[in-house]
Order: sequence, then structure tokens, then C-alpha cells
Amino acid sequence: MKNFRTFQLAVKFNRECRSLKLRGSLREQLLRASESVALNLAEGRGKPTVKDQKRFFSIAFGSVRECQAVLTLEGLEASPVGELLDSLAAHTFKLIRNC
Repeated sequence: MKNFRTFQLAVKFNRECRSLKLRGSLREQLLRASESVALNLAEGRGKPTVKDQKRFFSIAFGSVRECQAVLTLEGLEASPVGELLDSLAAHTFKLIRNC
């Protein structure tokens, strides 16, 4: 996974999310969704067929969108963590498109 840039971005994003001060259930939702991004990217990368890879990358992208919604609700979409998430979204979308 060391050479899988999108996965590395997902790990970095998850670590940044852990340091955010968010209200109530949104913090837990963001942490679960950010973990889902990394885990689904990793699982997709290990699948032998393009169809399976695309399915897991698409699930990861759905979790990226969930993270974007949380950051928007908290007014953090333009913050450094929001910019990191935008980069992760672009990388994940490119993975799906290239399958």
C-alpha cells in the first residue's frame, strides 16, 4: 500500500479527521466514513477483477461524499482538511474512471 497514493491520501485524511473538534454524532460519522474510504480502497486494490475493483472504489467514493457532507455541515469545506478531501475525491474518481 506504500505506493498506492490514493490510499495514502485516505490515511492522511483519516488522521486529520481525528484531530477535528466536531459536534456530537457528526464526529463519529466522519471517522467511520473516513475509515471506510481507506478500507474500501485497500480491499479494492487487492481484488483480481476490474469489476470488483471498481465496485470497492465506488463504495470508497460514496464514503468520500459522506465526508464532504459532514465537512459542509460543519462549515469546514474550505479548510485545509476540506482541501485534502477534495484531492482524495479527485484521486478516487480517477481510479473509478480508469477501471
